[in-house]
Amino acid sequence: MSKFPLIGLAVALILAGCASTPAPAPSPVVDTDAIDRIFSNVPVIDDAAPPRRYSPAQGAALERRSGYRVDRSVSSSGQNQRIRFLVLHYTGGDDTAAFRALTGGNVSAHYLVTAAPGEYQNQPVVMQLVNEDKRAWHAGVSAWGDRVNLNDTSIGIEIVNRGHYNSPDGLVWDPYSRAQIELVTALTRDIVNRYNIAPENVLGHSDIAPGRKVDPGPFFPWQRLHEAGVGAWPERHVVTRYQRELSTAPLSMAQLQRALGVWGYPVAVTGTHDEPTRKALGAFQMHFRPADTRGNVDVESQAILLALIERYHGLADVRTVRQ
Repeated sequence: MSKFPLIGLAVALILAGCASTPAPAPSPVVDTDAIDRIFSNVPVIDDAAPPRRYSPAQGAALERRSGYRVDRSVSSSGQNQRIRFLVLHYTGGDDTAAFRALTGGNVSAHYLVTAAPGEYQNQPVVMQLVNEDKRAWHAGVSAWGDRVNLNDTSIGIEIVNRGHYNSPDGLVWDPYSRAQIELVTALTRDIVNRYNIAPENVLGHSDIAPGRKVDPGPFFPWQRLHEAGVGAWPERHVVTRYQRELSTAPLSMAQLQRALGVWGYPVAVTGTHDEPTRKALGAFQMHFRPADTRGNVDVESQAILLALIERYHGLADVRTVRQ
């Protein structure tokens, strides 16, 4: 056998091996000058003038913080109140269950009204679980008007109440005690006055989460709270006027949906009595007409809704609804 074919075979194997070996990766180019610029000190100029020296009287008004002081003598007009809503809930259990749930790390509220509130010097005592300048986790997925995630802009009050339960006679709701309502009245009146919360922004959990939540339920005394200066309520004679008008020409479904939206419920105008509309109307009825909260369309609910819009939004919005 000739040795030349063997040489040829060896060369072929060598070439094949070379072909399968990847080329070495190029060495990365590091711009050391750029890195030096990142970590170099930027220029700082000397102060052109000495610092302002506060007098002892002026210094006494400064707020002391860690390593510096704060001068609050000048205020910007470009601001508004973070707290815009007050949301009321029931706990769905007793005091023990309420404390366990509201201090467990998943749910919280700013205030808790216990089943039998304490008293000191003839004044009721409320439990504060979260400072008002902190965000409590009471609203969950929520919306009202043009706002969503109402935890960001609200104060939440939980009231110990069993809520609803089944009995041989059907669904039963627990009422609130006189002491609870007196404490809630004093607490909410103070909060709405301090934060200037609009009456239509005093809400139940059911209002901001229709269909998902039903608290504080049909036995919560919204009218009594309104009479104490907290929250919205329609004027009786205006409701009567709208009932007369609507008895012959009720709102269309689209008009009703617009009215619910103007009041605050996030309802799309579809022209059909869809499930979101039913849930929103049921929540509205729970707040203002709890005798029937099934979300069925009736003249009474429409009249109450228009009376509320007229009182708190104005006749222009009523005309917009009825276009």
